[in-house]
Order: sequence, then structure tokens, then C-alpha cells
Amino acid sequence: MSALSVVYALLFYAATVVLIGGLTYKIWQYAKTPAPLKIPTTPAPVTRGGVVMRLAREVVLFESLFKATKWTWIFGWMFHLALLLAFFRHLRYAISPDNPLWPLVSLPVVQTFGKYGGYAMLIGLLGLLGRRVFVDRVRYISAPSDYLMLLMLLGIAGTGMLMTFVSHTDIVALKAFVLGLVRFDWQALPSSPLLVVHLSLVALLMLIFPFSKLLHAPGIFFSPTRNQVDNPRERRHLAPWAAQLETESK
Repeated sequence: MSALSVVYALLFYAATVVLIGGLTYKIWQYAKTPAPLKIPTTPAPVTRGGVVMRLAREVVLFESLFKATKWTWIFGWMFHLALLLAFFRHLRYAISPDNPLWPLVSLPVVQTFGKYGGYAMLIGLLGLLGRRVFVDRVRYISAPSDYLMLLMLLGIAGTGMLMTFVSHTDIVALKAFVLGLVRFDWQALPSSPLLVVHLSLVALLMLIFPFSKLLHAPGIFFSPTRNQVDNPRERRHLAPWAAQLETESK
């Protein structure tokens, strides 16, 4: 096995530890952060079931973004849908045919839409990048990291598309390498410059994800403007720490 294979095996183990550990810590941190005020964005649901439906619409349809700006919604939703398709298409490299998920990921519709969904991903990312460059109010609040994130994602999508339609890599050897990582039975990494760049960018994404703005993925579930019931008149809202102080003062 080449030194490159060993380096990338260790890199992906490290990236996985950082991704899982970082996400776990941030989610714990979000869950422990008190929400002392009732601040749901109105019009807001007045029942817990309504809150669940609101969060479902936000996660699946990006409802608030649709109401705010249609162009950003189109590009954002296009990118996220294509990303979901790409995830399921790539899952076939990490599981074997005896896995319960194999019938799903091997469906022709998943593989075909996942393959050509790369075009939608590129268009969506280019639209989001153009928004940051050409829309004055968005450019004003954009940090260098915002541009770098989009460029990194464009690099991942672009190299993936090139390997799919231009310079093919050894898919069989790639699957053996990925399955070897999962089973702790390391295999050789295919010698493809595009694949090395693609995997490097993916590992970089995994390493920085828990510490970046990309954390809006789990963060939306902990946003008090979205997850609170609008019932301040019917029920007094007290954060746990405030309730404890009130109890101790009596």
C-alpha cells in the first residue's frame, strides 16, 4: 500500500472524529443554552404540533427563505436537494450489497438523479456565490470565510463532475478503499489526481463543518424563533435557570 493511501486513511479517520465530536459538542451546547424570552417569529403556531409542522416546512421547503427572497430560495433549495441526492448516490461506496440500505441507494432513479444532480449543485452554488458578489447588502455582511466555503463546495462539486463525465477514476478500487476504512481493513487508494483533490476538499469540509456557519443544519432545530410556541399570554415562559432562581428565592 502506498504512503498516499495511508495518509488519506488517517486523514479521514481524523476528520470523522472531529466531525462527530464537534457536532456532538455543538448540539449539546445549543441544547444547554437558555432561552429566557418568548421570541417566536410571528405569525407563529400556538400549539406544539404547529411548531413541529413549522420546523418541517423550514427544513424541507425553506419556507421563511421563500417568503424573503425567491432567487436565493431557488439557488439554496436547488443546492441542498442536489446535495441530498449526491449523499445517497455516494452511499453505495460505503456500504455492501448485504446492507439494508442497499436496495434504496442502488435504485436507478437514485443513481441517475444523483449523477445529473451535480449540475443542479453547481448552478445553485454559482447562484449563491453571485448573490454574495453582486447584491450590495449581502456583500456588505459577507466575511472572507463565506466566499471560501462556497468556493470549497464548488471545488467538491466540480471535481466530482469531472470524475463522472470527463476523467473517470477506478470506481471499484475507490469502493474497496472506502469499505476498507469502514471495516478497518485498509486498501490502496486509486492513483487519480482529481480524486485526491476531491477527497482532500471533502476531508477539509468535515474538519471545519462543526466550527463554521454550515452548522445552521442542526442549529435550526434549536432556534427559539422557530421552535417556540406562541403562547406568552396563556403560559408564563421561564428558562430552567430562571425557574430555579425563583424557587430558591421563595
